This record gives sequence, C-alpha cells and structure tokens, in this order.
Amino acid sequence: MTVNPNQKYVYYTKLAWVIYALIAVVLACVLVLFVAQDNEERFFYGFMTVASAYVFRPTEKVFSKLIFKFMGVSQTTEKE
Repeated sequence: MTVNPNQKYVYYTKLAWVIYALIAVVLACVLVLFVAQDNEERFFYGFMTVASAYVFRPTEKVFSKLIFKFMGVSQTTEKE
C-alpha cells in the first residue's frame, strides 16, 4: 500500500493539533497544581489557559510551514 503525500500531510496535521492540545492541557495543569494559591486562581488558570490556547491557535499557514520544515511534506493542490 502506497501512501501519497496528501495523506501524510493530513496525518501530520492531525498529529500537530494533538501535540498543540496536549501542550495546552499540560500548561493548564501545571498552572493549576503548582502556581495557583486559591480556588479563584485555580479556576482562572484552568479556564483561561485553555481559552487562550483556543483564541490564539495557529493558522493552517503556520502549521503548513512547520510540517514542511520538520517532516518535509507539503500540501498538494489539485488542479482541475
């Protein structure tokens, strides 16, 4: 079975999103468990870390550049 570059690109994009989500969750856990001093700060750090990760999420263009840089696979455009 051969895997074309477009399938690899889709796989690496999904992998990049999983890594991005895990980094956001780990950062939120560190802030909640080790930095926050009371319940209000725990709620704020837990909620706002994930919310800011959603608001400032990378665009497809940024992911495309990073995937090409690290994996050497670029998205192919189909011309009709």
